[in-house]
Amino acid sequence: MTDRAPTVVAFPFVGELVGGSHISACGLIRALDRSRFTPLVLLQHPDGAVGRLFREAGVEVERAPASAELAHGRRLGPGPVLSVAARSLHLARFLRERQVGIVHCNDGRSSATWGLAARLSGARLVWHHRSSPDSAGLRLVAPLLADRVIAVSHFASPRPGRFSAASRATVIHSPFDVTQQHGRAAARTALLHAVPDARNSCFVAFSGVLIDRKRPLLFVEAIAALRRKASELDVRGVILGEALDDMDAQVRRKAEALGVTDAVHLLGFRAPGPFWLAGCDLLMVPAVEEPFGRTLIEAMLVGTPVVATRSGGNVEAIDHERTGLLVPPENPEALADACLSLLLDRGRRAEMASTAQIQARKRFGIETHAAGVMAIYDELLQSGFGGRPVHRSVGRRAA
Repeated sequence: MTDRAPTVVAFPFVGELVGGSHISACGLIRALDRSRFTPLVLLQHPDGAVGRLFREAGVEVERAPASAELAHGRRLGPGPVLSVAARSLHLARFLRERQVGIVHCNDGRSSATWGLAARLSGARLVWHHRSSPDSAGLRLVAPLLADRVIAVSHFASPRPGRFSAASRATVIHSPFDVTQQHGRAAARTALLHAVPDARNSCFVAFSGVLIDRKRPLLFVEAIAALRRKASELDVRGVILGEALDDMDAQVRRKAEALGVTDAVHLLGFRAPGPFWLAGCDLLMVPAVEEPFGRTLIEAMLVGTPVVATRSGGNVEAIDHERTGLLVPPENPEALADACLSLLLDRGRRAEMASTAQIQARKRFGIETHAAGVMAIYDELLQSGFGGRPVHRSVGRRAA
């Protein structure tokens, strides 16, 4: 504890689509020690889905000053870069007027929009990295602007080098509400209302935004393989999430080409996500180089076993054969075989789900996450501008 007045921590968000970064940040903001830190949540679109998420969680938000509209998942071209640069002085002035001491950016677009402004304002910049370690922002911009980088996994951390933010990086896994409880029977009933004629089906879920990295098309291939390998089981693939870049249409075409249109159900974004996962028999995660997928932990917490690719942050979340199964990436047959081994062994499935739930509650609580982040805030406030605290890691790799 200190005698200083609470430090204003700005949390700016760009865009309208709700993702894991918003959910994680919402948990952190709610858990901040208000005697030490005052959150200022700035939304580019406060009347949209992101604003609803925060308000429903009891988090106050306000409209951010006008800034560039940056497309999700797209590299910045000359036009957007010039637009961001042109607005940086205005945003820096706003940060100074609001006496912001720390700017905590939770995704690439927010870092691109507010990073330079934070530096110009004299605030410390926390760059929360949740994507590929090869992203241009982490490699080229974070070394220049970020006072600290928080990576959601060892996989996502910046790689060491002569021009790198690795020496300023800390690994803190994403936070989860480990106290949540969702009745599996009630969730199953809701799922049966959403999927027709499936009372005796086995539900295998895909959860997340439908983008190529998460491999929704590979999921369809794995469902087709499951149907082929176990014709006696009525396996249904349940896809929970919004689609980008016409991926939902691609999923439908893939299902039709493989003859499984009756077994693949696009249910769109459903909230709360863990409730819908609780209604499923398994969660399949075919993603490659996923920094640290939230749905794996959400499934563990509600007692749904996980089968995932041995790629990215998945290996840090899952202890193979104890808390889930890991298979080679880009391999629908391996995904199908692993899923089938669990679907056919109820006892093994129940034991794995119980172990995973216990471990997830120990490792991924919001309080642990918030304590690690607030320790970084304290270190930044104790150092001079541009101070570079030494690297340390919160959390551990899965065995």
